[in-house]
Order: sequence, then structure tokens, then C-alpha cells
Amino acid sequence: MPFKQVTIIGTGLIGGSLGLALKKRHLAGRIIGCDHAPVLERAQDCGAIEGGSIYPAEAISGSDLVVLATPVIRILDLIDRLGPAISAKTLVTDVGSTKLEIVQHATKSFAKNSEQRFLAGHPMAGKEQAGVEFADADLFEGAAWLFTPLPGQNVHAGLCGEFIHCAEKIGAKTAVVDAADHDRFCAWISHLPQMISTALATALVDEFGPDAPILDIGGRALREMTRISGSPYSMWRDIAITNRKNLSDVLLKLEQRLAHIRENLDSKQLADEFEKAHQLRKKPARRKEENL
Repeated sequence: MPFKQVTIIGTGLIGGSLGLALKKRHLAGRIIGCDHAPVLERAQDCGAIEGGSIYPAEAISGSDLVVLATPVIRILDLIDRLGPAISAKTLVTDVGSTKLEIVQHATKSFAKNSEQRFLAGHPMAGKEQAGVEFADADLFEGAAWLFTPLPGQNVHAGLCGEFIHCAEKIGAKTAVVDAADHDRFCAWISHLPQMISTALATALVDEFGPDAPILDIGGRALREMTRISGSPYSMWRDIAITNRKNLSDVLLKLEQRLAHIRENLDSKQLADEFEKAHQLRKKPARRKEENL
């Protein structure tokens, strides 16, 4: 059992799912939660944690692993407050959706031996519903879990390597990427799709009203494209703030592409757009055929 006691600060969907996953695979001894009292009660009821405290300093006492599973700006605050005080024998990791600012804060806050004490991570898993009520022990099965090293850090050494092994044991596919590259990459593959879904849902409400049976009429395609529009603003606010430049850049490029399509609805260039788009779906198919 790699970790005798784990504290999860933020027992919502991701934190609760991690608690369930660690318990299901017997990868942790006792799991402690830290959140608002009603959330802790629900997390304990569903089996994600075995006890908890509303105070971070109390919740982390005696733990050899601390997981920061809150929105990003709260993670930054916790790093700044807990870093100088937490035991040097305790590994702290996070699940934040942006990484550059987290890496910068951790490097400064944990100071000496920061590369052994903090592991920046981002599981690419989730649902459109928020809350521990939707936690799932198998949420990370088949999902990518990206780790972004601090300067000079070997993420596969010591407790960092132990946690990465745990992530793989609960079904995640792990990879190591630079923090700046992570934020640019995720702006395209995660943050932009969310903004597209939100914009489409908002436009539909403006056009037809909130009570129109649009999803029933539109069918599967519309339901899939608007599914994540139900994601909580509290999480996406922090992502937009901490990855503003990258997100602004990709939104502008999409706006330009949409304008190009609008201006060529009756020209051959629309067919060219479809042909180029089809290339994205062909590549995975070719790789699959090569592996057969």
C-alpha cells in the first residue's frame, strides 16, 4: 500500500472519484477529506472518505499524500499557505486544469526540495455534473493523466513516482509534458470545446428561449455538442483567468475559421473545409489499422 493516509482537499467530483478509486484498488490506507461540512458528510456517506475536517491544516495532519482537488485559484492559495508549513516527508499533488501558474507557485512556496515535495498533475477526466454525488471509482479508467515537472524534477523518482504508479493502477494513461505546453495544448483540446458548447447553448437560449424542446428536436449531434454546457462556472472561471492568453488565442483562430466558412457557404472553399476536417478523423483509423 503506497500511502498510509491520504488527504483530499476538495471532495467534489474529481476528489471524490479519486478517493473511491484509491479505496477500490487498495492503494491507500485511511482517506481524509477537507471541504465544507455538508460536502464532507455526503463524501463520507458515499464512501469516498473515512473522515474529514473543514480546516486544511487539521485535515493534512499525519498524511503522507495531500491531493489539492479544488478549482485552480483555490489550489494556488493552498500551495502558498501550506507549502512552507507542510512536512517535508509529505507529497502534495493537484488536479488543476491549468499548470503553469501552479508550477510557478509550487516552486516558490515549497522552495528547498520542491521537486520531491510537489507533483503537478491534471487528470483529463470529468463529467458535466459537479459534486461528490456523481463520483465514480472508474472515472479515470482510460483517461489521460498529465504531469508537468517543476524545474529539474524527475517525476518518476521517490513519492512522485509512487503516485504516478497509483494513477496508472486506477486506469489512467500517464504522460509528462512541460507546463507551458500543457496549457497551450489544453486550450485547444479541453478549454475551447467547453467555450464552444457554452456559446452554442447560450445562442440557442437567446434564439428559442430556455423552455423550447430544442434538444429533443435536434437529436444526438446537438445533445453531444451542448452536453458540457452544464459544467460549473466556478471551475471554468479559474481556467479562463489562469489560461487567458492561450484561450484568447484559440478563440480568435476559431472565430477566423468560422468567418471563413460563413463567407464561403456557396463556394468550393466550403468543400475544402470539409475535406480538411475529415483528415482529423482519418488519422486514428489509420493508426488502428497499423496495430492490427
